Amino acid sequence: MSDQNSDPQLTLPRRQYIQLFEPDFLAWPPTKYLKNSDVQQWLYRNLFDTSQNTRLPPESYQMRVLRQLIGKIEKAIEENPTKDKISNKLTECLTHLINHSVPSESEEVREDAYVTFTCLSEKGSSNNSQPDELDPTITLLERRYLVSGSRTTGFRTWEGSLHLGSYLLTEEGSRRVRGKNVLELGAGTGFLTILAAKHLQAKHVTATDGDEGVIQALKENLALNHVDEAHKVRTETLTWGPFSDESWIKADCASHPYDVIIGADITYDKVAISALVLTLQDLFDMRPGLQVIIAGVVRNAETFQMFRDQCAHHRFVVEDIEFEPRPMRQQKALFYAAAMPIKILAISRGSKTMQV
Repeated sequence: MSDQNSDPQLTLPRRQYIQLFEPDFLAWPPTKYLKNSDVQQWLYRNLFDTSQNTRLPPESYQMRVLRQLIGKIEKAIEENPTKDKISNKLTECLTHLINHSVPSESEEVREDAYVTFTCLSEKGSSNNSQPDELDPTITLLERRYLVSGSRTTGFRTWEGSLHLGSYLLTEEGSRRVRGKNVLELGAGTGFLTILAAKHLQAKHVTATDGDEGVIQALKENLALNHVDEAHKVRTETLTWGPFSDESWIKADCASHPYDVIIGADITYDKVAISALVLTLQDLFDMRPGLQVIIAGVVRNAETFQMFRDQCAHHRFVVEDIEFEPRPMRQQKALFYAAAMPIKILAISRGSKTMQV
């Protein structure tokens, strides 16, 4: 058989699995392929073996996936059960999970969970021999159930961030951050900050969020991904609105003159939009040549249009970046639903004549 570590029939479902993709949508290989004992060993070693994988999904998720996998293998070996077998490792693993008082599916969503995102550029992955080295990844500890009293949703990575990340991994998108000083607004879990700092060669990234708890979790995710917070990334709490004279952001911009602002899933709240636009206004005052890239799922067309209108009122130039999400079954990395429109906007300050 070909090298299984680079076999797309196996690496694709593994990428989906470590991102906690919904089990019913995992892209398993054909059932006849699953009969192969080497394939079953590979799946056990790379999806369930705790000695080989230190940051596996929650056990409840593992059990749901393993039940489905064993069911598919049983179907595959029905024609010749005396010749074809199910790996003992897989069945023993399922027995262990069943006997281990694994939380129910409803309890599972309340668990902190490692989520690993595969960050492939247009050129695809490398051909290193070990699965963890095969693809560039970002691993985040997410608290998907947690929404704070301040309506913060920054403890999980949302579709807008993954869509913007997919764009930044293209050649066109990567040029926007490579070698640049980047400021992220509403950084949340830190996915885009880590992507820019770790995989896209940003010069420096300042990651901000309005919630102190989110910033603390972001710091933990930076350490988890071995991103040098002392030199490569700065994390700060930032409340949107006009900057005060003593604002730390002015000193930070003097030290690391911002070239580009990024933000994802930050235009869903009508209450916050005016403050966000005022923040952009002050940033343009500090750095008139700034380029701003904002992505978001259009859950409410009226709210998204309100953001556009507020930008127009401040004489910002707003352009749509043409980058459509791939249908889920065509995605090879950064898996996310695209049932609702997802937009990416490029925003810049208008010329002096436009601002008169």
